[in-house]
Order: sequence, then structure tokens, then C-alpha cells
Amino acid sequence: MTMSGFIVRNALRNRRRLVLTISSVAVSLFLLTLLQVVLRGLTDPSTTDQAALRIVVRHKVSLANMLFSKYKDRIDRMPGVVRCTKMLWFGGIYQDERNFFPQFACDPETVFQVFSEARIAPEQLRAFIAERTACVVGAKTMERFGWKLGDRVNILGAMWPADLELTIRGVYSGGTDETYLFFHHKYADELLGDRGFTGLFWIKAASPDIVPRLMEQIDAEFANSDAETKTETERSFQIGFVSMLGNMRMLIASISAVIVFSLVLVSGGTMSMAVRERIREIAIMKALGFRAAKVFGLVLAESLAVAMAGGFLGCLAAAVILNAVDFYKVSRGMFVNFHLTPDLLFEAATVAALLGIGSCILPAWSAVRRSVVDALRTAD
Repeated sequence: MTMSGFIVRNALRNRRRLVLTISSVAVSLFLLTLLQVVLRGLTDPSTTDQAALRIVVRHKVSLANMLFSKYKDRIDRMPGVVRCTKMLWFGGIYQDERNFFPQFACDPETVFQVFSEARIAPEQLRAFIAERTACVVGAKTMERFGWKLGDRVNILGAMWPADLELTIRGVYSGGTDETYLFFHHKYADELLGDRGFTGLFWIKAASPDIVPRLMEQIDAEFANSDAETKTETERSFQIGFVSMLGNMRMLIASISAVIVFSLVLVSGGTMSMAVRERIREIAIMKALGFRAAKVFGLVLAESLAVAMAGGFLGCLAAAVILNAVDFYKVSRGMFVNFHLTPDLLFEAATVAALLGIGSCILPAWSAVRRSVVDALRTAD
């Protein structure tokens, strides 16, 4: 019998325990992998080369405070600014409060010059610019609600004392997020009484090299004003926006630690029972001339194989679920981009390998260092 066959035969000795152990590892690695995918999606948003050129200007105090719309003219004149668009978060309700999707009032002439990787048909863009109550919607949101060009969309005001009556004149795709709805900032101003404020300025810089200097220049320009600014990269702004949900990193890390700890206990107990049942066999193998290191390696290989089998099934299940389920629809627009990347698969495989090794070291070492006579006497 080969060594690999010997390992497989030992693993199959108690098939019920083998199935339960592999299932426990698979379920735990499945949950752990999903949690890491969620954590990556929330705290490490996807980006593009064009996104590295974009910076966001908001009120220094908080996102709830407004900026003056007249700041735009001063920003446009700054060296290194290619385009600037005003954006105001509307946060309205479409049919049901659970139907969340981002809604922004913007400058229709410049918004797709700032978000230049987003693709929209030229005739649709012209129709959007020409009509005061027109809107452009991302492809994911269009698909989610079954909308089509020309449909009327009524959005009830939740944050603002106004309701939107919009007509879909365009659909955009591409970029890092295909869920936004854009409508005219002038339409929002009209509904809100033209108070001369906006929420954000989204800016496209000429090159990544000038972004740090440009951020400092903008904040210095509006220092000591009635509405001081905080300028940050698009990536930093997105991470800061997600942080309002709470310390997700700490929460998910804590849950992951509990999963791993529980898995170590289960696997360690399983391997302890498996080794204890074959103390007599280990003693006989040593009596026949097998070195302690080789016996230890056989037990370690068995534990590692079981753990890796469970890890493989867990990762496979996670990959299938993430590919089959549209989390944007399931979460009603709360979560957009969840992807299982190779580095996350490698991390899960590493956890499974460490689990297989760590769970058998103590019981295997205890068994192989026991003398043959003592082991045979104990078994009897």
C-alpha cells in the first residue's frame, strides 16, 4: 500500500466523522470567505484610472452641511481643474423606503465629463441636457426596476421638502457604479426655492500628480469662509461614506475570529479522537521501524487533507453563490460590488491549511513521543 493510500484509508475509517468534519470546515470557510468579500466590498471600493483623477469637495464639518453653489466659479478657474460639477444628494423614496438607490442633482453639461468612463449615447445625453425634468439612470437600476427610456419616475422627498417628477432620457453604463440617478441641479434649485447651495463639488483633475496640491489649494481658498471645505480623493470619500454605517471592519473581523476559533476547537477535538483511536497502530508502526517523524508526517498529512478538502468545498460554494446571486437586487441597492478575488481565495486556503496543521500537532506529537510499550499497554 502506498503512503497516499494509507492516508486515505485512515481518513475513511470513520466516514461519518469524516463527512461531519469536512462539512464543518466547508461551512466555516464558506462563511469566512463571504465575510471577507463583504469587508473588501465595503472598505476597499473598486476604482479605475479615471477615478484617480477625481476629487470631492464637501463641507468641512459634515456631509449634512451645505456649500455655496457660487464656489464652482472659483474652482473652475484653478489651475489643474479640467471639469467641475455640482452634486446634491436628494435621498428620496421611490414607491417604498426599501427601494434605495443614489439620486444626485448635478450639472447635466459636465457630469459625464467628470465621470468620463461612464458611457451614454450622445443623443441621450443631448436629450438629458435639453429637458429640465429629464434624468439619466445607471444600467443596474434600470434593470432592477424594469425601467425603459421615456418612463416617468416619481420620487418622494425624504430629506428635502420636494417631490421629483422625472422622465428617463438616458441610460449610462460602465465606471465603478451603475446605480446612480442624475437629474438637473436647476430643477432641484427650483423646487427648493433656489437657495444657492449644493452638497458636493466633484472635480476631475488634469493628472494624478497635481491632485494633492489641488486639494490643498481648494481648502485654502475657502478657509475662514462661512462654509469651509474638506477636499479628498474619490476613494477616500467613498470609504468615509461607508464608515457612517459603523466600524464594519471591526465587526466583521470579530465575527471572523469567532468562526476561526470555533473551527479550531472542532477540528482539534476531531483529530484528538482520531489519533487516540489509533495509538496502538502508531505503536506497532514504530515497532516495525517507522521513525517518529514519518508517523507524525502521516497524521499531519491526513489532517491537512481533510482541512483542505473542506476549504475547497467552502470556497467553491462561496464562488457559486457570489456568481449566481445579484447582491444589488437582494440588498435592495445597498450593496453593489462583491467579487471573490484570487487573493481572498488564497487567504481562505491558507486558513484551511493552518487549521489542518494546527489542529493535529499536539495530539500527533503526544502519540508519537509515547513509548511503544506504554502505548500498547494503554490501548489494551
